[in-house]
Amino acid sequence: MKIAHLILAHNKPEQLCRLVNRLAHPDVYVFIHIDKKADIVPFQKLLKEANNVIFVTNRIDIIWGSYRMVQATIEGFKQILAFPVSFDYINLLSGQDYPLTSPNDFLAFLEQHPDKAFMETQDVFSVWKEAIPRLTKYHLVNLRIPGKYQFEKIINRIVPSRKIPEGMSWVGRSQWFIFKPIHAAYCIATLSKYPSLQRFFKYTWGSDEFVFQTLLYNAEFKKDIVNKNYRYIDWSEGEPNPKILRITDFLSIKESNTFFARKFDQDLDPIILDEIDKRLLGL
Repeated sequence: MKIAHLILAHNKPEQLCRLVNRLAHPDVYVFIHIDKKADIVPFQKLLKEANNVIFVTNRIDIIWGSYRMVQATIEGFKQILAFPVSFDYINLLSGQDYPLTSPNDFLAFLEQHPDKAFMETQDVFSVWKEAIPRLTKYHLVNLRIPGKYQFEKIINRIVPSRKIPEGMSWVGRSQWFIFKPIHAAYCIATLSKYPSLQRFFKYTWGSDEFVFQTLLYNAEFKKDIVNKNYRYIDWSEGEPNPKILRITDFLSIKESNTFFARKFDQDLDPIILDEIDKRLLGL
């Protein structure tokens, strides 16, 4: 069993280094995409002695909530698929994630559940209804032009709602997931084959929370999907970003029965990471 973790990061090199160290295992490789806007040198210096760590070569200038996040993920997948190791699973993480169990336990779980895709797939039109405007309205978040949000408002006032590609069931929620290389290859090939679908996603807000789930859900791979991504994420504050987890959240994290949690900020609360190391990872 060989695992490829793909980490999307843009800041906090020391925290990323700590995450990579906790993921370390002879059968684990870590691929890291650093936002093109960020200076990659501090990350490279901290991880130059780390085994099985590869930086994604084709870096994307990411805009939060845009299709560029999908592009960065795809570039990571491409490098994983081209790597001279045959991986059994790919696990997508952010630089502010942290494991809640050992690499051995995570590998053992995946060995017991072959050929699955662990990802959230809430139906947009019956369950995740607040996401409908993301699909039906035009969103210019992917562009770097002045006044784009004012222009966006004008467009959505005078132009009919976007026509959603017919025949597709739209599902999603969290962008973080675990799936097989064959799933990654299918998503890449499908987006390449259908430019119109790619264009649709480019004008969708937060398309990274739809793309991969929707593509697999509407293909033969639907049978592989398990509607759980094994992440603990706290959205209780009602903000666009999840809550920064602190030591007061430890009990909830411990009882979550998940493999990873987010978001952490060791500058704000390093004690929570120390406690996870000690009480969950046995370090």
